[in-house]
Amino acid sequence: MGFPDRIERTVELNQPPAKVWAALTTAEGLGTWFGNQATVDLRTGGTAELTWTSGDKAELRIERIEEPKVFGYTWHIYGLPADDPRRTYVEFTLEPTAAGTRLTVVETGFAQVTADDAYTKAYDGNTEGWRLELGELVEYLNAA
Repeated sequence: MGFPDRIERTVELNQPPAKVWAALTTAEGLGTWFGNQATVDLRTGGTAELTWTSGDKAELRIERIEEPKVFGYTWHIYGLPADDPRRTYVEFTLEPTAAGTRLTVVETGFAQVTADDAYTKAYDGNTEGWRLELGELVEYLNAA
Protein backbone atom coordinates (compact mmCIF):
# COMPACT_ATOMS: atom_id res chain seq x y z
CA MET A 1 0.00 0.00 0.00
CA GLY A 2 1.32 3.43 -0.94
CA PHE A 3 1.32 6.60 1.06
CA PRO A 4 -1.56 9.10 0.75
CA ASP A 5 -0.56 11.65 -1.87
CA ARG A 6 -3.28 14.26 -1.34
CA ILE A 7 -4.37 16.74 1.29
CA GLU A 8 -7.75 18.34 0.64
CA ARG A 9 -9.59 20.95 2.73
CA THR A 10 -12.77 22.89 1.99
CA VAL A 11 -13.86 26.07 3.77
CA GLU A 12 -17.14 27.96 3.40
CA LEU A 13 -16.45 31.71 3.44
CA ASN A 14 -18.89 34.60 3.83
CA GLN A 15 -17.04 36.77 1.30
CA PRO A 16 -17.43 36.99 -2.48
CA PRO A 17 -14.93 35.19 -4.72
CA ALA A 18 -13.19 38.47 -5.71
CA LYS A 19 -12.29 39.19 -2.08
CA VAL A 20 -11.07 35.62 -1.50
CA TRP A 21 -9.09 35.75 -4.76
CA ALA A 22 -7.30 38.91 -3.60
CA ALA A 23 -6.42 37.24 -0.28
CA LEU A 24 -4.83 34.33 -2.18
CA THR A 25 -3.02 36.17 -4.95
CA THR A 26 -1.79 39.54 -3.66
CA ALA A 27 1.24 40.40 -1.56
CA GLU A 28 -1.00 42.15 0.96
CA GLY A 29 -3.26 39.13 1.35
CA LEU A 30 -0.61 36.39 1.41
CA GLY A 31 1.68 38.50 3.58
CA THR A 32 -1.04 38.87 6.20
CA TRP A 33 -2.68 35.46 6.59
CA PHE A 34 -0.09 33.04 5.16
CA GLY A 35 3.16 34.72 6.10
CA ASN A 36 4.35 37.92 7.66
CA GLN A 37 5.42 39.43 4.35
CA ALA A 38 5.07 38.44 0.70
CA THR A 39 6.01 39.39 -2.82
CA VAL A 40 3.95 38.18 -5.78
CA ASP A 41 4.60 38.19 -9.53
CA LEU A 42 1.09 37.06 -10.49
CA ARG A 43 1.52 35.35 -13.83
CA THR A 44 1.96 31.77 -14.96
CA GLY A 45 5.66 31.07 -14.43
CA GLY A 46 5.93 33.92 -11.93
CA THR A 47 6.99 33.50 -8.34
CA ALA A 48 5.79 34.51 -4.95
CA GLU A 49 7.88 34.55 -1.80
CA LEU A 50 6.53 34.29 1.71
CA THR A 51 8.62 35.23 4.73
CA TRP A 52 7.92 34.85 8.41
CA THR A 53 9.33 36.73 11.38
CA SER A 54 10.98 33.43 12.38
CA GLY A 55 13.23 33.79 9.33
CA ASP A 56 11.53 30.97 7.44
CA LYS A 57 10.85 31.49 3.74
CA ALA A 58 8.81 29.73 1.08
CA GLU A 59 9.12 30.29 -2.65
CA LEU A 60 6.08 29.52 -4.78
CA ARG A 61 6.25 28.97 -8.53
CA ILE A 62 2.91 29.98 -10.02
CA GLU A 63 1.60 27.28 -12.34
CA ARG A 64 -2.06 28.09 -12.97
CA ILE A 65 -4.19 31.23 -12.90
CA GLU A 66 -7.85 31.28 -13.92
CA GLU A 67 -9.10 34.43 -12.22
CA PRO A 68 -11.22 34.31 -10.07
CA LYS A 69 -11.64 30.53 -9.97
CA VAL A 70 -8.30 28.66 -9.81
CA PHE A 71 -4.88 29.54 -8.41
CA GLY A 72 -2.15 26.89 -8.40
CA TYR A 73 1.53 26.81 -7.51
CA THR A 74 4.34 24.42 -6.65
CA TRP A 75 6.59 24.72 -3.65
CA HIS A 76 9.36 22.93 -1.82
CA ILE A 77 8.38 19.87 0.18
CA TYR A 78 8.48 20.63 3.89
CA GLY A 79 11.27 18.86 5.75
CA LEU A 80 13.45 18.07 2.72
CA PRO A 81 16.84 19.76 2.23
CA ALA A 82 16.66 23.18 0.58
CA ASP A 83 18.45 21.94 -2.55
CA ASP A 84 16.04 19.02 -3.09
CA PRO A 85 14.22 19.65 -6.40
CA ARG A 86 10.99 17.83 -5.49
CA ARG A 87 7.91 20.01 -5.07
CA THR A 88 4.24 19.57 -4.28
CA TYR A 89 1.43 21.20 -6.21
CA VAL A 90 -1.12 23.33 -4.36
CA GLU A 91 -4.37 24.37 -6.04
CA PHE A 92 -7.07 26.65 -4.68
CA THR A 93 -10.50 26.43 -6.30
CA LEU A 94 -13.12 29.10 -5.61
CA GLU A 95 -16.83 28.45 -6.18
CA PRO A 96 -19.47 31.14 -5.66
CA THR A 97 -22.21 30.18 -3.21
CA ALA A 98 -25.34 31.93 -1.98
CA ALA A 99 -23.48 32.93 1.20
CA GLY A 100 -20.13 33.79 -0.42
CA THR A 101 -17.42 31.37 -1.57
CA ARG A 102 -16.57 27.71 -1.18
CA LEU A 103 -12.77 27.46 -1.16
CA THR A 104 -11.10 24.11 -1.71
CA VAL A 105 -7.36 23.65 -1.38
CA VAL A 106 -5.70 20.47 -2.64
CA GLU A 107 -2.01 19.69 -2.24
CA THR A 108 -0.54 16.70 -4.10
CA GLY A 109 2.87 15.21 -4.70
CA PHE A 110 3.78 13.67 -1.36
CA ALA A 111 4.24 10.20 -2.90
CA GLN A 112 7.57 11.48 -4.27
CA VAL A 113 8.92 11.20 -0.73
CA THR A 114 9.68 7.53 -0.17
CA ALA A 115 11.48 7.54 3.19
CA ASP A 116 8.92 6.95 5.95
CA ASP A 117 10.25 9.61 8.31
CA ALA A 118 10.60 12.30 5.61
CA TYR A 119 7.15 11.48 4.23
CA THR A 120 5.53 11.62 7.66
CA LYS A 121 7.18 14.97 8.43
CA ALA A 122 6.07 16.47 5.10
CA TYR A 123 2.55 15.04 4.94
CA ASP A 124 1.64 15.46 8.61
CA GLY A 125 3.28 18.90 8.77
CA ASN A 126 1.31 20.19 5.81
CA THR A 127 -1.93 18.55 6.94
CA GLU A 128 -1.68 20.45 10.22
CA GLY A 129 -0.32 23.52 8.42
CA TRP A 130 -3.37 23.79 6.14
CA ARG A 131 -5.69 23.46 9.13
CA LEU A 132 -3.94 26.37 10.83
CA GLU A 133 -3.41 28.53 7.74
CA LEU A 134 -7.01 28.23 6.53
CA GLY A 135 -8.13 29.27 9.99
CA GLU A 136 -5.92 32.35 9.63
CA LEU A 137 -7.40 33.02 6.18
CA VAL A 138 -10.91 32.97 7.67
CA GLU A 139 -9.82 35.38 10.41
CA TYR A 140 -8.15 37.68 7.87
CA LEU A 141 -11.22 37.77 5.62
CA ASN A 142 -13.62 38.28 8.50
CA ALA A 143 -11.55 41.19 9.82
CA ALA A 144 -11.23 42.94 6.47
